[in-house]
Amino acid sequence: MARHAGTRSLITDPIRKLLPTVSARDPSRSALRKDAAVPSRPPSADRSRSHPLLGTFGPGLITGASDDDPSGIGTCAQVGSQFGYGFLWTPLFTLPLMTATQEICARIALQTGEGLGSSLRRRFPAWLVAAGVALLVVANTINAGADLGAMAAAGRLLVGGAPAIVLVFVAALLILGFQLFSTYQRLVSLFKWLTVAVFAYVVTLFAVHPDVRHLLTGAVLPSVQMSTPWLAAVVAILGTTISPYLFFWQATTEVGGQGPRRRRRPPDARALRAARADVVIGMALSQVVMFCIIATSAAALHAHGVTQVRSAAQAANALQPLAGRFASTVFALGIIGTGLLAVPILTGSAAYAVREVGRFRGGLEERLRYRPTFYSVIVVATLIGVLLNLIGFNPMRALFVAAMINGLIAPPLLVLINVVACDRRIMGARVSGRWSRVLGWSTTGLMSIAALGLLATTVAR
Repeated sequence: MARHAGTRSLITDPIRKLLPTVSARDPSRSALRKDAAVPSRPPSADRSRSHPLLGTFGPGLITGASDDDPSGIGTCAQVGSQFGYGFLWTPLFTLPLMTATQEICARIALQTGEGLGSSLRRRFPAWLVAAGVALLVVANTINAGADLGAMAAAGRLLVGGAPAIVLVFVAALLILGFQLFSTYQRLVSLFKWLTVAVFAYVVTLFAVHPDVRHLLTGAVLPSVQMSTPWLAAVVAILGTTISPYLFFWQATTEVGGQGPRRRRRPPDARALRAARADVVIGMALSQVVMFCIIATSAAALHAHGVTQVRSAAQAANALQPLAGRFASTVFALGIIGTGLLAVPILTGSAAYAVREVGRFRGGLEERLRYRPTFYSVIVVATLIGVLLNLIGFNPMRALFVAAMINGLIAPPLLVLINVVACDRRIMGARVSGRWSRVLGWSTTGLMSIAALGLLATTVAR
């Protein structure tokens, strides 16, 4: 339901409808916002007015950095410790596929002015989109719980004897506080600063002095092994790189976290170029960090016979006797920083996806008292993540379950996304071009094969 400036729309929030209210209508837009003094503009609008270089840093940068979350770090560390330099080719292989997928999501959002869930509902039955979103919420919640546990484990390496569950609670409360009460602009600014955390792994790589010849060889010459562990590692890398929550977060942040807005002009060529540059920068950063983590684990762990790393925190702990206190500390700080970035994006993308499928309003730029349903999704997902740590769940088992769900829902979601991107009734003149279609459908096919591989490796265990 569109709303024009100066009007007050009927309350659509499901929880708020059940509560006694003075009025059946929402307050004015300025009263809804956490910071009424700052006008709401999507990042695409900010980019067009910004410095030609600095203005390109936005949703793509944050999305790319959030892909290197503690669970992804753990996966890359495990692969590097187990296979050495043999998987350094994967970041270069997945970069164009990941970039094409995120560019498609960004372009859909800019063209429609809506999040991905709303755009998919234009073309497909609501039940189909809702089923995908339900699985997304489950996977995101499990992943957020595992990331909170990894942050706590990394914190214990730095501060010593504090109980892990206390650190989990502290991290969860800190993240929830910012999500519930901080303004959207401040959150985006914080997310941008937290992207600096991923450079910890670039620093760590230099600290462990990798074998340059083996590093370059592993980057350009794939080491293929037709074995179950090798296939499982490929599936894990794809699952942590091309994740469904990134699709939804990219689209949502392109339109500033807002719900459907009144009809506006489609984006011009300059705005699309800025969005593409932002996506390329963000995805390149993500894959550089992935490369550095695999190489660090290969140089410092695999080369010294440590081949059974199972988590990011375990990798940081194993680095200390082999590469020194500095490398271990920087690695652990990176886990905490990326966790502070990834957890709110995991829970936030779940809330936005539920909002778009449920067709109610809400966003991180609006006040909690007026949007309880939206924020309830965030709070419940975070609390379940804390609960998973409280009951002593196996982090690696939880990550495996989350990766399995992501791996199974990514292919059908990619099919829906690519169909929408090629639909001229929705995209107008901004339908996918030849290369976008080739890369988009290639990614879909590859992720489908990965999903079958995931099932096969699961049965083989």
